[in-house]
Amino acid sequence: MELFSLTVHATRDLLRTKQVSPKEVTESLIRRIERIDSAIHGYLSFDGERALKEAEEADVSLPLGGVPIAIKDVISVQGHPCGCASKILQGYVAPYDASVIRKLRAAGAIPFGRANMDEFAMGSSTENSAFGPTHNPWDIERTPGGSSGGSAAIVAADEALAALGSDTGGSIRQPAALCGCVGLKPTYGRVSRYGLVAFASSLDQIGPLTKDVEDAAIIMKLISGVDRADSTSLDAPVPDYTANLEKGIKGLTLGLPKEYFVEGLDPQVEQAIRTAVAHFESLGANIVEISLPHTEYALSAYYIIAPAEASANLARFDGVRYGYRADGITGLLDHYGKTREEGFGQEVKRRIILGTYALSSGYYDAYYLNAQKVRTLIRRDFEEAFAEVDAILCPTSPTSAFKLGERTGDPLKMYLADIFTLAANMAGICGISIPCGLANVEGSKLPIGLQILGKALDEGMVLRVANAYEKSTKWHLARPELGNAEKAA
Repeated sequence: MELFSLTVHATRDLLRTKQVSPKEVTESLIRRIERIDSAIHGYLSFDGERALKEAEEADVSLPLGGVPIAIKDVISVQGHPCGCASKILQGYVAPYDASVIRKLRAAGAIPFGRANMDEFAMGSSTENSAFGPTHNPWDIERTPGGSSGGSAAIVAADEALAALGSDTGGSIRQPAALCGCVGLKPTYGRVSRYGLVAFASSLDQIGPLTKDVEDAAIIMKLISGVDRADSTSLDAPVPDYTANLEKGIKGLTLGLPKEYFVEGLDPQVEQAIRTAVAHFESLGANIVEISLPHTEYALSAYYIIAPAEASANLARFDGVRYGYRADGITGLLDHYGKTREEGFGQEVKRRIILGTYALSSGYYDAYYLNAQKVRTLIRRDFEEAFAEVDAILCPTSPTSAFKLGERTGDPLKMYLADIFTLAANMAGICGISIPCGLANVEGSKLPIGLQILGKALDEGMVLRVANAYEKSTKWHLARPELGNAEKAA
C-alpha cells in the first residue's frame, strides 16, 4: 500500500515503530501531488523542500510526530502564504502561527501546503477562489463543495493524510459529504480561532477533514482547548476523544428531524440516509422523530448575520499595509474604492454589500436584530431536542456533487447547498459528516454524506456514533478511481 493512501493513525503507528520515516511519508505525498494535483487543483501552494526539512527533524515519539497535515488557506502558518484564495491578499505571508498550528507543531505534526478554498471562505463550491476552482476527485467536472473544498478534495484524492478546514455555515461538513471523507465541525469556542482569518466571528470554527473517524478524534483532541489569545474560546476540559470510540451505540436515542426530509432532497440521498438510519437501529439505537420547527428560517437569518459580520471583518483589507494595491489612484478614497473593487471577487463583494445594508441606519432592527432573535429560537430548538435525544441524524447536503458552473449564476440556488448544515453554526453546536453511500449520477459514482449533530461540547458523542456506523459499514473505504483526473493531469 502506498504511504500517501494511509490514515493518520496508521501512519503514526508505522512511524513510531520505525517501519517508515517521516521523510518517506512526505516524499510519497509530494510525488502524489505532482502526479495528479494539476487536475484536482486542491493546493494553492506547497513548499516541498521546507516540509522535507521538517520531516528530517521530526520527533516520532510525539502524538503526531512526522505526520504532514494540510492547511486551508485561511489559517496562519508562520512563513507561509495566507491569501484566503483572494487577490486582495496577494503576496501576504503570515508572520505568526495560528493557535491550532502551534498545537499541531507541539504534537510533532508538519503543516503541509495551502489548500484551495472559496475566497475568504464565502461559498459552497470552491469556485469563488481567485486562483481557479478545485475539482472533485470523484468526477473532475463537478465541485468538491466549499468553502473547504480544497481540503476535502486532497484528502479524498490521497494528496493529504488529513487537513484542517473552517466551518462557518457547513464549510467542513458539506465538502466532506461531496468528496466522501470525514469532516468535523466543533462546538463554537471549543477550538481557538486565533490565527483564523475571520469571515463571521460568531460562527467560524476550525476543524479536521480526515479519512476516518479515528483520525478526526485524534486531531480534535490535539487542537481543542481554551486559549487566552481568543476571548471566545471555552474553558472546558478536553476529553480523550478516542477513549469511547468503541463503546457502541446500543441503548442510545437518536433523533430524526422531520424538517430535514423536505422537497428538494435528492431521492438517492434520502434513500441512503434512511438506509443508514435503519442500520443504526440494527446496532441497537432507538430512533425517534423530532421537530426543529425554526429550521425553515435558518437560511434567511444566516444570510443576514454572516454577511453583516463579514462586512465589518473585511473592512480591514484596504491595500494600505499589505496585499494588493490598485494602480492609477488619485487619492485615499479612490485608493480604497479601486483596491477593494479589483481585489475582492464577486461573491465577497455581494456579501459585503448585503451585510453593510443590513447594518445600516433604519434597517438594523428590521434585519440584523430580527435575525439574531431567530438565531435564539434555533438554538432553543436544539436544546429542547437534546433533552430527549443523544444525537441527531440527518443529511449533510441535499444533493451529491453538482457540476462546476451549474449554480454560479444563481446565488440562492448555491446558498441552498448549505441548507442542512448552517443551523448547527447558528446554534453553536457540534456536528460531523461521514460517508454513507454512493449516488449514481450520469454515470458517475458520487459520495453521499450522513450528518450527526450533537449538543454543545459533546464531540465525544458524535464521534462515538459516527465510529459505530463507520466500523460496521464500508463506505469510508470507497475511493475515487481518479482515471479522468490522471488523464487530465
